[in-house]
Amino acid sequence: METIQHLFMGFSIVLTPAILFYCFIGVLWGTMVGILPGLGPLGGLAILLPLTFKLDPVSAIVLLAGIFYGAMFGGSTTSILLNIPGEAASVITCLDGYQMARQGRAGPALVVSAFGSFIGGTLSVIGLMLFAPLLARQMVKIGPAEEFSLVLLALIALTYLSGKSRVKNVAMIILGLLIASVGFDPFTAYPRFTFGVQDFAEGISFVPLAIGLFGVSEILINFETITEVKVFKPTLASLYPRWDDIRDSIGAIGRGSIIGFFMGLVPGISHIVSTSISYVVEKKISKNPEEFGKGKIEGVAGPETANNATTGSAMIPLLVLGIPSIPATVILITGLLIHGVMPGPRLIVDHPDVFWGLIASMYIGNAMLVILNLPLIPLFVNILRLRYVYLAPAILVMCIIGVYTIHASTLDIYLLAGSGFLGYCLRKFDFDLAPLVMAIVFGDKLEINFRRALTISEGDLSIFGQSTFSKIFLLASLVIICLQVFSWIRDIGGRKQIEKVAKGRIGQNYDEK
Repeated sequence: METIQHLFMGFSIVLTPAILFYCFIGVLWGTMVGILPGLGPLGGLAILLPLTFKLDPVSAIVLLAGIFYGAMFGGSTTSILLNIPGEAASVITCLDGYQMARQGRAGPALVVSAFGSFIGGTLSVIGLMLFAPLLARQMVKIGPAEEFSLVLLALIALTYLSGKSRVKNVAMIILGLLIASVGFDPFTAYPRFTFGVQDFAEGISFVPLAIGLFGVSEILINFETITEVKVFKPTLASLYPRWDDIRDSIGAIGRGSIIGFFMGLVPGISHIVSTSISYVVEKKISKNPEEFGKGKIEGVAGPETANNATTGSAMIPLLVLGIPSIPATVILITGLLIHGVMPGPRLIVDHPDVFWGLIASMYIGNAMLVILNLPLIPLFVNILRLRYVYLAPAILVMCIIGVYTIHASTLDIYLLAGSGFLGYCLRKFDFDLAPLVMAIVFGDKLEINFRRALTISEGDLSIFGQSTFSKIFLLASLVIICLQVFSWIRDIGGRKQIEKVAKGRIGQNYDEK
């Protein structure tokens, strides 16, 4: 009852013209940031942070939070339409979302993505409101060993459940981990694999790699048969999902909400972990897993829901513990500190207007995002009406501008071109790009948490089996590996049996002659 009273107080604060205006500006700018490739929530927050200096604390945090979850909401648009991830968490959406668009079903993909994002975001806000203090106390127990085990599980699961060759997937993960190791050593600051290039000191930028591997490689692939690339003319009926789409998406949205919420609670675990795990789960439980990567709507609904559910629950360690879950939330902490609001266990007591005002604004902001994006779906889908010979140069220019605006570095443009060519070659040889991109993202987390855990234990590997969370994650990884080994043994046995039967038939035919 007390929680409901506090929530009503939050709505009484937010439902004023000024704060509603800042909430709308935040989600509008966040949506634009999510759609534009390369900028991402961190860049969008950094650009508008100076504008909040003159605002009151509630208005400032409402504006910045709107940009944060608005960017996560809008990132799926270019992923679905153009195979260009608007931000890192939308990489998984490219796998099935773009294939749906090439089948003339971009409208259903965008609609399901919008509603999944709304449901996941709203449910995570409810969890934030009801369980923030309790869950925050539990999440403090998660340390480097547990985070290492979780990231390792995500990589192994992605390798096992991908539709491509397992050996090729392992090769892609190794390549991704090598790319992630470029730059200064996180503990000794010793340069690794920089080859004397100063711009590589902080590592290879992820954005040009992701956009090149997916977007530019798609352009190069399509250039081979550019006259055969279909131009879609969507009808009104094709813009919105069928009953089958809704039925197939309901379960994925529910599971994505749960996965995203709990992943957001873990400090240091980003949205891309939750979207990856959601995709892996949907593929594992599907009756037709071979259809994933070819335009399966669950492959859009689950990850996009998990993405936005993570956004809401990531506020729990941010507000209650003062721990930023991902780099973008560092800007939110900065905004709070600038206005004299200290995030931590006493935030709810000392600044209830900020805490409950933020929660109320997230309910309203998620509704604004749906109202804002649904009417634009016909406009977005009409992009596919353009002939690819005209659309491809526009996509390429947008990629270059998006990449260059991050660091204003020509090296990023070279990385974009190089990764595009690499992605083209890998796709020609039937390699899956998703494990490569995931390994690049997870590489830092895997190494840093592994070395932190060993530092804490003074080199004792048993630290990874001490906590319940770590044991569960490692046991799940071991089960997946055993399943893979069993699958290989079964395949080898099956091939030998086929060869034996074939030799027997050949010998029988020879005797008859």
